[in-house]
Amino acid sequence: MNIIISPGENGKSEISAKTEILNHLEDKVKDLIDAHLSKRKLWFSSDFLPADEKMNDDQENNTLKLRERVRGLPDSVRVAVAINLLTEEGLPHFHRIIAKHLGDESFWAKWNNMWTAEEDRHGGVLRDYARDSRLFDFKQIEMMQYHYQESGFNPDWDKDPYKVFVYTTLQERATQISHKNTGNLAGENEPLLNGILNSVAADEAKHYTFYRNVFKEILKIDPSKALQSAAAIMPAIDMPGISMPNFREMADVVRRVGIYSPWDYKHIVEEAIKFWEIELMTGLDEAAAKAQEKILSVPQRLKKIAEYLEKKTTSKTFSFDFIYNRILSFEV
Repeated sequence: MNIIISPGENGKSEISAKTEILNHLEDKVKDLIDAHLSKRKLWFSSDFLPADEKMNDDQENNTLKLRERVRGLPDSVRVAVAINLLTEEGLPHFHRIIAKHLGDESFWAKWNNMWTAEEDRHGGVLRDYARDSRLFDFKQIEMMQYHYQESGFNPDWDKDPYKVFVYTTLQERATQISHKNTGNLAGENEPLLNGILNSVAADEAKHYTFYRNVFKEILKIDPSKALQSAAAIMPAIDMPGISMPNFREMADVVRRVGIYSPWDYKHIVEEAIKFWEIELMTGLDEAAAKAQEKILSVPQRLKKIAEYLEKKTTSKTFSFDFIYNRILSFEV
């Protein structure tokens, strides 16, 4: 079924129609929530980092041992943890964006509130870990977090509910990769951090599954507008921390150590195209066919970008206040 939506004043008619289509997915979304809950395993920061009034000697000693281990962590890992922590602390921005389209009384609100509660643990556990382990100059991290929250996150796609679901699909997958690879880089040197980040990544994988399944249903109901929205988002996404201080420099460090790079984003887009079966879609109107063609060309474009960035990369040094301006040097 292809629903034709006529744009109205300032696009309000189109946005309202798209929101109405999302309301038609109530039964499917309930099934997706049930599937999510059947696989979810809740964990909390205190499972990894107990901080009770009454702690035994072993628990207290574990904290001291943690601080000893952390002293040996490379500064590149510290940068990666910082960017992951601060990105997760942008949760209020995303709750707002989703609630704006889906309201606080619909069945969607159940998902948004549950997702928010699950995601809130991610920033919480990373913040607790950083503080307990003495990983950073913590005041600097707090100021960066404050600046990020205060500056907001107002992307140009947040007016279109379809684009919101495309973005969240791609971003959840990117976040999963970043957390998992950061944990792998910490590896045997810091097994607690590795365990925390793998637990966070497992959550992100489940959220990714939910969002990509929702958009697959949208494609079935309104393929023309859905493809146009996807075509606008998929060529490139800004990660939610883009407004935080030194984000681009931190992201460059993360890329150079192999945690997350344009090659990863290319793979994410290819996964989405395959799962959404975009190449197999037929019977499209002219606008949808153009959007389909654009989407299918994205991986090749991303390949060229990744190759160009690799060739352009030169030796470089970095320093950040939150690690006391120690120098990170990278040779080509």
